[in-house]
Amino acid sequence: MNIGIRKAGRATILDLDGPLKLGDAEESFRNQIQQLIEAGTTHVAVNLAGVTELDSSGIGALVRAFTTLKRAGGKCTYFAPNKRVVMLLKMVRLDTILDLAEDEATALTRI
Repeated sequence: MNIGIRKAGRATILDLDGPLKLGDAEESFRNQIQQLIEAGTTHVAVNLAGVTELDSSGIGALVRAFTTLKRAGGKCTYFAPNKRVVMLLKMVRLDTILDLAEDEATALTRI
């Protein structure tokens, strides 16, 4: 998994590209969120458009990032998930808990 980082106003955008599954991908995403928090960045938007696969570990990483950033006094929004990712998140009822937006512009208004 590749993670691109860019800034948009006070938000940091993470562009995820590849499968978010158990192993290196999930670990690198988790580490990236931790590094952002340690650097004082607590407003994060995560671009899910490039996520090709998602397993339970990946879902766990998304939930952990959301709660960790919230606990740090910030916000986390996910945007542009493909149909398969949306279906998975709905199946485990996380579509009502995680902040999901259709596109980047919508996500940035929520941060």
